[in-house]
Amino acid sequence: MNDSNNPLQHICYISVPEDFHTELDPSFFNPAKLLPLELPPGEEEWRLQDLSWEMIIAAMLKILAYQPDHEDGDYYRSFILSVRPDMVNELTEAGIHKAKNSEFELAEEVFSALANLLKDDASAIINLALVYEQHAEAYDKVGKEDLAERCVDQAFSAYQRALQVDPESPDIHHYTGQFYFRLGEFEKAETHFRIAAEESPNSDQKKEVISILDKIHDQQMLDTLFKESYDYIRLGKEEEGINKIKQFLELNPNVGNAWFLLGWAFRRLGNYREARDAFTRAIEIGPPETDALNELAICLMELGDYKNSRKYLDQALRKEPENVKIISNMGILSIKEKKIDEAEGFFRAVLEIEPEDNIARQYLEFLDIDSKHPVYR
Repeated sequence: MNDSNNPLQHICYISVPEDFHTELDPSFFNPAKLLPLELPPGEEEWRLQDLSWEMIIAAMLKILAYQPDHEDGDYYRSFILSVRPDMVNELTEAGIHKAKNSEFELAEEVFSALANLLKDDASAIINLALVYEQHAEAYDKVGKEDLAERCVDQAFSAYQRALQVDPESPDIHHYTGQFYFRLGEFEKAETHFRIAAEESPNSDQKKEVISILDKIHDQQMLDTLFKESYDYIRLGKEEEGINKIKQFLELNPNVGNAWFLLGWAFRRLGNYREARDAFTRAIEIGPPETDALNELAICLMELGDYKNSRKYLDQALRKEPENVKIISNMGILSIKEKKIDEAEGFFRAVLEIEPEDNIARQYLEFLDIDSKHPVYR
């Protein structure tokens, strides 16, 4: 039975007729070995007159791509390089061409074959890693996160394999550093970039690496500022948090989470106008997150802009229709607008989702007594 997921399912093994191999050097050709051949899909036999060494070499390369530990792998390597010494350049050009045309699976197969043909040459392994990264990016663009993550894992394995082949190579450390940098793993990126900078004889490469190291340092500083500001606000030291996050925004003004953090600090201090402006900026940078919409609605509610407050709560509720924070705040807005029946409906909806929600229960118990001091969620 054929296995459609097995790339080697159409490989068969043949004994080459004696008169077919007279052109080959007997020092590397072993007539006792069965040689692989890939049959076209749907065909179960082949004709001798159609047989060529190119077909056999293509089958050998496919086996090396998917089964590098094949028992005759070393024989296939010797065979290919003896019959076709120019094969390395041809495969490299073919793999690059396939990658440029976004034929990533074919490019991966080509570079896998090449990497396993030349076990001690890391350049093909690096090309394979780069194709995996390109493939991951393509999957990301169409929302296939699981497949993108798998390709990233394959790229990681390829970079590690290249480092095992040549652990001192500045080029391999350079490429590996770029891989980690693109993932945002700056400490690992810095480790490889520093080795590349120290070992590389290429002055242009040194300059590029030093420039990236400066960027990593700047990013690490930004990360520290962001974390410190969050910690200050969480601990009730909003003023200190605001100072830190403003320093962050001066260096990196287009980070929505930073504007959200600034708005959160201002809102906790009761500075609703400043908080409103910060949350608005966070939403403009986008995409608008539920928490930002909810927080902006609270600020607008406190500023008396009930119409827009309801607009943003509606947007948030469409994103997360069972979010009890948003439903509770809809109830509070209804109280402010003196829509008591509507408010009661929102709080009862909260209890249907979270029967133990004390805030909603308290509002229902005291709805006609105390609506002056709302507890926002």
